[in-house]
Amino acid sequence: MLYYLFVPLIPRFHALNVFNYISFRAAAAAVTAIFLSFVVGPLILKRLNTAANYQVVREGTPDSHALKTKTPTMGGLIFLFSAIVSTLLWARIFSHYVIVALAVTAGMGIIGFLDDYLKLKQRRLGQKNEGLVERNKLLGQVGIGLALGFYLWLYPLSPGLPGASTTLPFYKYVLVIPAFGILYVFWVTFVLTGVSNAVNFTDGLDGLAAGLSAIAFGTLAIFAYVIGRVDTSAYLGIYYLQHSGELTIYCLAMVGALLGFLWYNTYPAQVFMGDTGSLALGGALGAVAIELKSEFILVFVGFVFFAEMMSVVLQRFVFKYRKKRYGLEYAQKNRVFLRAPLHHHFEVKGWSEQQVVVRFWIIGFIGAFMAITTLKLR
Repeated sequence: MLYYLFVPLIPRFHALNVFNYISFRAAAAAVTAIFLSFVVGPLILKRLNTAANYQVVREGTPDSHALKTKTPTMGGLIFLFSAIVSTLLWARIFSHYVIVALAVTAGMGIIGFLDDYLKLKQRRLGQKNEGLVERNKLLGQVGIGLALGFYLWLYPLSPGLPGASTTLPFYKYVLVIPAFGILYVFWVTFVLTGVSNAVNFTDGLDGLAAGLSAIAFGTLAIFAYVIGRVDTSAYLGIYYLQHSGELTIYCLAMVGALLGFLWYNTYPAQVFMGDTGSLALGGALGAVAIELKSEFILVFVGFVFFAEMMSVVLQRFVFKYRKKRYGLEYAQKNRVFLRAPLHHHFEVKGWSEQQVVVRFWIIGFIGAFMAITTLKLR
């Protein structure tokens, strides 16, 4: 919004030329998002506490988490509001890259909000806290994934490149184009649904998902910046995606908003992000990677998210198999992990919550560094 307001005034006020620089607007977006988090955070916290929107502790979590039943949830509203408003202020809001990212974020956030709302409503009524039926939640995620896939297939964001395509890390100018466009739609749906659920599984300790997401968005901001420049993309041997640099602003707005949210979410947390935040974060990460045709980078950027999700999948699969083959008692005594998701496994092994969070952040940084190295190692 500010871009369209000040750029026409550059001939009269040359200092306003800074608005032509993505680096300036991205940094400003991050600072603005942090500031907004500090402004709206206390207001949203007060509202959530007044409404008694307390956390519903998942089954199977360590006993120490029972103390968290008086901590409000749905705090994802803090960073979603801050990031979206900051993006609208500093990005070129008519950029299709930005519009798509915001639309997916909002769509996933609405699904998460409905899930959180139903859990709280069921809790007040003394019913089982199931929230949205798992099938319905998955249908919503898949629906958004299909919509995104079809849109990118039929309306390519970057001129000169097929919408239904992606790239591979470590290879120069390798464009992977499926034989049938519909396969790309399914691929986008798989990636978006998988990432949103992975972040949702990871959100179980104070500051864990928020910190890892900030690291991931910071990394994707670097990718968006170099891919959106003719000179850097040519130097690195990667495809230039015209106007994709605007995603740098969106990503750094997310980083700023998440850092502001961590002020309230770090141990001991004053508020949890809930599915409102975790599903939106996962959807946003997946959407940005898909738009940049860098989905495979998520293996590095989201390594911890991937490990958390696979721990749940493996735990459930092996438990069901052993229960069917050897009986319930054997299956309960011979689990793959002491608890799932993975962060609870290490809690049961004796790690403190802070140790798990910081050590997982360190792994997240390592994954980010590995992702960045793929830009040069081609």
